[in-house]
Amino acid sequence: MKYKSTRGQVSGLSFSDALLMGLASDNGLLVPETIPDVSGKLDLWRNLGFVELAQELMPLFIDDIDSEVLRGLVADSYASFNHEDVVGIQELGDITVLELFHGPTLAFKDVALQLLGKLFEHVLGQRQQRLNILGATSGDTGSAAIDGVRGQKNVDIFIMYPKGRVSPLQELQMTTVADNNVHCIELEGSFDDCQNIMKSVFADADYKAKYQLGAVNSVNWARVLAQIVYYGYASLRHSEPSIFCVPTGNFGNVFAAYLAKRMGFPINHLLVATNDNDILARFFATGTYARGTVHQTISPAMDIQVASNFERFLYYHFDQDSARLTQFMEDFAGQGEASIGAPPRDDLLSSIAVNRDQTLQAMRDVNDRFSYVLDPHTAVGYYAAKCLVERSSENAKAPVVVVGTAHPAKFPEAVAEATGSEPTHPTLSALRGLPKRSHRLPCDIDAVKAYLISSLEAD
Repeated sequence: MKYKSTRGQVSGLSFSDALLMGLASDNGLLVPETIPDVSGKLDLWRNLGFVELAQELMPLFIDDIDSEVLRGLVADSYASFNHEDVVGIQELGDITVLELFHGPTLAFKDVALQLLGKLFEHVLGQRQQRLNILGATSGDTGSAAIDGVRGQKNVDIFIMYPKGRVSPLQELQMTTVADNNVHCIELEGSFDDCQNIMKSVFADADYKAKYQLGAVNSVNWARVLAQIVYYGYASLRHSEPSIFCVPTGNFGNVFAAYLAKRMGFPINHLLVATNDNDILARFFATGTYARGTVHQTISPAMDIQVASNFERFLYYHFDQDSARLTQFMEDFAGQGEASIGAPPRDDLLSSIAVNRDQTLQAMRDVNDRFSYVLDPHTAVGYYAAKCLVERSSENAKAPVVVVGTAHPAKFPEAVAEATGSEPTHPTLSALRGLPKRSHRLPCDIDAVKAYLISSLEAD
């Protein structure tokens, strides 16, 4: 399997090269040159556990790591998860919640970033190289990425997060990590500002090469690959093709589901659930992708107005026409909006925006009916899923799966507002009172570059 860029100027990369490159050198995103068809394997895979399915699926995309070594890396990646089969399945009446928050930082990002950390360690060790990771987070990516690489001798990680726009517990999960290879940057700005700076730094080819930069955000193909597994796993747990409702910010999670469908897994429909930051809902309704003001909500990981993985979807929507894709992205970068002319004619995807009151209502209703606590991101997905089912009798026939993205204890204030009680988790309780390490910077690319250089020189 080889990898190419959505922008058309990079191709023929091995998986390991794609892993270390992160963002493509032409500023595009890397995708596989072909999408494997697994439809003939589904009966054989139907009863596999999560790790077993991952061990079968990963080699279809990774052929430059010895198969037995890869099997071991996959098994090691999920050994720390606090669930017998890595992910959980919870039935709530006519809706299923796919629990992806049983990893070490209690967020779905662990499923990909624990594997990413093991892959980095193996490939860098084999090549006798080191890597300096620069990432941006709206909350969960930062802590999950840090946990995946903390203490590794051939990796330093720099995570930017927006001041005051991640939950207090999310911030503690990052800033209380004491390993010397971990550097947290509190940026004066929004998550989109953090993401823009990250992309601008990667676009400086000389700087990227000199300081050996790599990516852990969902621009890194390996993140998407790991997420395909749980859509395949969940889809095979039902006798009929499923509807997946995905709380969405950067589009990476739902794009993994889109690829799972293209690979042949039994998926009926994908519902893109957004909060008040509804750029994706507006696109699927109108065909226009237009940046808006970032709204601060109770589901902060979704407080995004530029979905970085949306480029991958557009690439396939444009029938892999790199020139058309590049023009669209240049129009968006220059004008703040771009259009495909009409709503996309794709029955696979639709989108619903969910506001604050509706999110709290979903949390309250599920707690009252099922004594089950949703975090505010999963609640966005749950409310959107209920809307979809109520609007269409056809959809009511298909299994409906809401992607559970985080443990509710990560957002105690929102849960308490909705339900009257504050959830706890021992992993999070242990963080309180620990010393914090972070460095505050202005929203300025040169300041970030200078801090990275000074930190590496000090090391």
